Amino acid sequence: MKKSMLKNGLLLGLFALLCTGLVAVVNQLTFAKIKQQEQIELSRVLQQLIPAQLYNNALTQHCITIAPNPFMGTTKPLPAYIATKNGTAVAIAIETIAPDGYNGDIKIIIGLDHTGKVLGVRTLAHQETPGLGDKIELRKSDWVTSFNGLSILLNTDKRWNVKKDGGDFDQFTGATITPRAYVKAVKNATLYFNAHKDELFSTPVTCGVTNE
Repeated sequence: MKKSMLKNGLLLGLFALLCTGLVAVVNQLTFAKIKQQEQIELSRVLQQLIPAQLYNNALTQHCITIAPNPFMGTTKPLPAYIATKNGTAVAIAIETIAPDGYNGDIKIIIGLDHTGKVLGVRTLAHQETPGLGDKIELRKSDWVTSFNGLSILLNTDKRWNVKKDGGDFDQFTGATITPRAYVKAVKNATLYFNAHKDELFSTPVTCGVTNE
């Protein structure tokens, strides 16, 4: 009886060890592929935000890290991608967080030219309600294009609110919290860029390798 139990225990242990090893091997084999797909998707989004004719560097590789600060909506560092033309910084794509979405954090990336004008905005990740708050996705609605061409100088600029709060941005039918949080996040990130433009443009590459 004891020998049988010992044998079964050894077999179970061996099976668990083999399964663990198999999972580790699969993870190792797929890690590079996942990273490659992430880079392809990042490149696709950045190309949507910053027109190709504006820069001639490897945008996904010219990455800096922005330290945690209240304007970016998170306690974690966030990446930003510097677009340069013949070595001169001309635009930036900044990742930011809207922490007060209806169902939690909304991850956003914003393209800005060197004057602080919004070139484009895209949603990277969210958990907003399908059919209501998910209109922040370009494939569901063109609402995010409302930011294109806009700029802001002062935090008191009332236009940077949803219409329900006296601003220029449409809210969604049955969902005001999501667009309100989104507009606030884009506004704050734009104000942060305006206040730290020279510092950001002169920051050495910290999360990638420049390939100019």
